[in-house]
Amino acid sequence: MIKSMTGFGRAVLEVDGKVITVEIRTLNSKQLDLNARIPLLFKNYENEIRSMLSKSLERAKADFTITVENRAATSAVAINKELAKSYYQTLTELSQELGNPVASDVFLHVMRMPDVVSTPQEEVSEELWEKLKGAINEACQKLDNFRISEGKVLEADFVKRITLIRDMIDEVTPFEENRIVKIREKFENSLKELAPKVQYDPNRLEQEMFFYLEKLDVTEEKVRLRKHCDYFIETLNENQSNGKKLGFIVQECGREINTLGSKSNDFDIQQIVVRMKDELEKLKEQLANVL
Repeated sequence: MIKSMTGFGRAVLEVDGKVITVEIRTLNSKQLDLNARIPLLFKNYENEIRSMLSKSLERAKADFTITVENRAATSAVAINKELAKSYYQTLTELSQELGNPVASDVFLHVMRMPDVVSTPQEEVSEELWEKLKGAINEACQKLDNFRISEGKVLEADFVKRITLIRDMIDEVTPFEENRIVKIREKFENSLKELAPKVQYDPNRLEQEMFFYLEKLDVTEEKVRLRKHCDYFIETLNENQSNGKKLGFIVQECGREINTLGSKSNDFDIQQIVVRMKDELEKLKEQLANVL
C-alpha cells in the first residue's frame, strides 16, 4: 500500500460559542516542512500541536491552519476611563498652548491610545484543549484517507509501467540471438578478406571471439532487471508506504537498463531500451509524490 504526499483534511468544532476550523493541506517534499498558523488563543499549545502533526504527517510540505469564529460575546471590552480622561485633557491643553483648534475626532485618537481599550485574555480550559486535539486528529485522519485514496491511483499506474518494463525484457531475446549471428558473420566475412594477406591461429581467434561475444551477453542484466521489477511489485504490496525504498529500486532498474543499452550494440534492442527508459522516467516523476 502506498500513500500520496498530496492531501487535504478538515474538521470543524463548535464549543463555548465558538466555531473552530482545523485544516491541513500537504504537497510533496523530501522532509517535513510545516507552516502552522495558530491563533493567539492556542499559542501556548503550539509545540504540542506541532508534535502531533509531525507524527501524523511524516514528511510533506504542509500548511496547517486553525481559525476561530466567535458567535457569542464571551468577554467584555474594558475601557480605562481615568486614563482616557487624562489623554483627552492632555491633548486639549496641548492644542490650546499651541493655538491649534481641538480636532473634532480627538476622541477617536484618545480611544486608540495605549491601554485605553483592552480585552481580557481568554483562558483555554482543559476541556476545550481536549476537544481541539480531537479535531486535529480528525483532520489528520481525513488527510490520511485522502492520501490512501490518491495512493491507489498511483499504485495502479506503477503496476502498469513496471509490468511494461518487465514485458519488454522478453522482447529483447529474439534480437539478442540475431545480434550474435550478425556479429559472427561480420567477423567471418572480414577474416575471409584478410585470409590471403594475414596468418592467424584459428583456435586463438575462436577463443578471442568467444570472449568478445561473452562481454556483449546481456543475460545477467535481463535477469537482474526482472528481479528488480518483481521486487518493486512486492514492495508496493507491503502494508506501509515505501516511497523512498521504491525510489531506490527504480534507480537499480535504471542501472540495469543503461548497461543493457550500452552492451546491446544493436539498433532494435536500443529502441526497446529507449522505451524502457521512458516508462522508468514516468515512474520516477510519480514516485516524487509518494510518502
